[in-house]
Amino acid sequence: MKCPVCRELMIVVEHADIELDYCVHCKGVWFDATELDLLLRSLDLAEGHDLASLMKLPKRPPAEAPRRCPRCRKKMHKMMIGREPEVMIDSCVRGHGLWFDGGEVEQVIQQLLDEPGAGGRVVSFLGKTLKSHSAKQE
Repeated sequence: MKCPVCRELMIVVEHADIELDYCVHCKGVWFDATELDLLLRSLDLAEGHDLASLMKLPKRPPAEAPRRCPRCRKKMHKMMIGREPEVMIDSCVRGHGLWFDGGEVEQVIQQLLDEPGAGGRVVSFLGKTLKSHSAKQE
């Protein structure tokens, strides 16, 4: 699958039964419809924060060029989530998933929970996922 930002091929990494599409060039992460829910559950952060809720957030006028869904190639909606500073993410209009630019996953989860260190658990998870992928390649 190609990255919606830099158009390079993304790698698929798996850890704890969660597969992520990760761009090693721009550090963005694609979450298919079920993967974000699985990540939040694995970190005990799912209560009240699911993909369906995120995808129903109001759309915002884009401050950047529209990106295309890596699954269906349709232009994705831009939406702002979280508190100040809000984070702009991309959402597939057909519900295939969400795109987070590098660092945005941590920002969003940190804000959703208002809990110091929550984002660190996500970064730790992503680090383990990528480390797991690297070990398989050797």
